[in-house]
Amino acid sequence: MILDGKKKFEASQSAEGRYRMLVEAVTDYAIYMLDPTGIVSSWNPGARRFKGYEESEIIGEHFSRFYTEEDRKSELPRRALETAAREGKFEAEGWRVRKDRSRFWAYVIIDPIKDSEGRIAGFAKVTRDLTERRAAEAELRRSQEQFRLLVQGVTDYAIYLLSPEGKVASWNAGAERIKGYKPEEIIGQHFSVFYTNDDRSAGLPKLALETARRDGRFEKEGLRVRKDGSQFWANVVLDAIRDEEGALFGFAKITRDVTERKKTEEKLERTREALVQAQKMEAIGHLTGGVAHDFNNLLMAIQGSLELMKRRLPGGDTQMHQFLDNALQGAQRGAALTQRMLAFARRQELKLQTITVTELVNGMTELLQSSLGSSVHIETHFSIGLPKISADANQLELAILNLTMNARDAMPKGGTIVISARERSVEDEPGLKPGRYVCLAVKDTGTGMDEETMRRATEPFYTTKGVGKGTGLGLPMVHGMTEQSGGKLYLKSKPGEGTTVELCLPVAASEEDEKECISPPAAPEMRTLRIVSVDDDPLVAFNTLAMLEELGHTVFAATSGAEALGLITEKGDIDLLITDQAMPGMTGSELAEAVRSDWPNLPIIIATGYAELPEGPARALPRLAKPFFEHDLKTCRRRMQVRPRLLGAG
Repeated sequence: MILDGKKKFEASQSAEGRYRMLVEAVTDYAIYMLDPTGIVSSWNPGARRFKGYEESEIIGEHFSRFYTEEDRKSELPRRALETAAREGKFEAEGWRVRKDRSRFWAYVIIDPIKDSEGRIAGFAKVTRDLTERRAAEAELRRSQEQFRLLVQGVTDYAIYLLSPEGKVASWNAGAERIKGYKPEEIIGQHFSVFYTNDDRSAGLPKLALETARRDGRFEKEGLRVRKDGSQFWANVVLDAIRDEEGALFGFAKITRDVTERKKTEEKLERTREALVQAQKMEAIGHLTGGVAHDFNNLLMAIQGSLELMKRRLPGGDTQMHQFLDNALQGAQRGAALTQRMLAFARRQELKLQTITVTELVNGMTELLQSSLGSSVHIETHFSIGLPKISADANQLELAILNLTMNARDAMPKGGTIVISARERSVEDEPGLKPGRYVCLAVKDTGTGMDEETMRRATEPFYTTKGVGKGTGLGLPMVHGMTEQSGGKLYLKSKPGEGTTVELCLPVAASEEDEKECISPPAAPEMRTLRIVSVDDDPLVAFNTLAMLEELGHTVFAATSGAEALGLITEKGDIDLLITDQAMPGMTGSELAEAVRSDWPNLPIIIATGYAELPEGPARALPRLAKPFFEHDLKTCRRRMQVRPRLLGAG
C-alpha cells in the first residue's frame, strides 16, 4: 500500500522505511516481492507503469500472468524461481505481457529472500522495459546486415578493412574479383602484398598508412598487383576509422580498377597530341607551299634570264659562260629544294605513272651503290608477282635515294641496307583507303632512333645531322610524296636496332595516258604563233614573254584573267593561251572555263607549281610545272601540235 505524506515521514525515520521510500520512488524499474510460491506481495510505481496493473489488481496473483502463453506452457516461471532458489539468482531477457495483453521486451532479475534461518521467505523481482533498446539493437543489426550485404554485393570496387598495422581484416566480392584472392587466402596478410616491388622498396604502403592516420585520408593512383602477378592501374582511397574516444580502430580501404579509364585517357591524349601535330603540320604545309610557290616564280625569273643571257653571250667568253653555268646549276638546285618543299606541302606536281617496283629499284642499284660507298652493302628482297603501282617514277627514285642516304648516315662504320617490297590488302586502316598496296621498305642496321627523334622525324627542317650536312626535308619530302600518291609512310626504329621506313603505295588500276608535258617526242619544227601569256608576277611575266619571243612567237602579255579575255577579244586570232593558275580575282582554271565558253577550240596551257587543281574541265588541260625552261615550253608546244590559224598566219 502506498504511504501518505505523514506515514512516509514516520517511515523514513527507520531503515526499513527509508528502503521502502526508495523503492516507491523508482518508476523506470518494476520492483516487487513474490512469496515462495510466486504470488505477488508488493508492487511499486515502476511495476504499475510497465505492466498496467494497479496494486489492488495484482497483489495476491501469481507472477506467471506476466509471461507469454508459450513461456507458461514451458513452465518458465517455475523454472525461474527454482533457478533463483538453487543458484541464488535468475537473470534473463524475454517477452512479457502487460495487462492489456501487449508485449514488451523485459530484462528480469529474480533474487531469493531468505530469513534468519536460511529458509526461502520469498523473492525480489526487478524488471526493466528494454523494448526500445531491443528495437534499436534490431535496427542496428538490420542496418549492419544491409551494409554488409551492400559491401559484399559490390563487385566494381574492392572494399575491405585493415587493422591499424595494415593487415587485411575483411574482404568483399569486389576485392576478390579485382585482386584474385579468396577471403581465406588474404585475411590476416599485410596489404603491401598488393603493391609492386618498386613501391614496396620506396615505402609507399607505410606512407599510405601514416598519411591516413595523420590526415584521416590517403588517396592515390598507381599500379597494383593481382594474385597472378599481373598489374592493373588502381585508384586507391584509405580512410582512418576511430572509435568514440578517438582511438584508431583500423582503416577502410577502397580500390577501383581504372585500367580502362587510364587507357582511354592515354588514347585521348595521344589523339589530342596527334591533332595538335596535324594542325601544326598543316600550318607549316601552308607556309611551306606558299614560300615554295613564290620561290618558284623567283627561280623562273632567274633561270629564264640566265638561259637568255647564255644564248646571247658571245661564244668566245669562256669564263663568262662558266659563271652562267654555275648560276644555272645553283638555280636548278634551288628548284630541287623547292620540289622537296612542295612535296612536303603536298602541292608538288606529281606525274603518276604505272610502275614496276622491282624494275625501278634494280635499274637504280648501280647508282645507289656508287652513291653510298663501298662500306655499305645493298640487298634486295622482292615478293614474287608484285603488281604494278601508281606513282611518280622520278619522285619515287628520289625518295629511295633519300632513304638510302639517311640509312648510310645512320651507319658511320658501314652496314647493310635491305630494300624489299611486298603486297598487302587494306580493309580498315586510318590514313589508307581500302584496297591493294605494294609496301616498299628500306631497312638499315644503323644506330636507330629514340621515341622523341622518331616522333619528329617527318617534321620539316628537323635533322639530327650536323650543320650543313642535312636540310631536314628528305624524310618530310618522302612522307609528302607518299601521302600525295594515295599511300602511307610507316616508320619503325629503336636505338641500336636500326630503322625501317616503309612506303605503302596503291596498286595501279590501269595504265593511263598522261596529260603532262614530258619527254619530247619527235615533231616537226614549230611555226610562229600568236600567244597570250598571263601571269600576275611581273618577273615571271617578263621572263615567259622573253622565252616565247626567243622562240619566234608573237606574244601579248596580260597580268590578270580579265585582261587576258580582253586581249583575246581584241586580237581575235590567238593561237595559244598560257596562263598561271594562282592569280587574284580569277584563277587560271576559271580563266580557262571562261575562254572555253566563247573560244572552245583555243589551246590552253596551265602553268603551275601546285599538284591540285579544282574539279572541272581545267583539270584535263595540259600543265607546265613551274619553274619551267625554254625547252619545256617548246616540248609542251610540240606535244599539243598547235597550228597557227590560217587567218593572219600567212
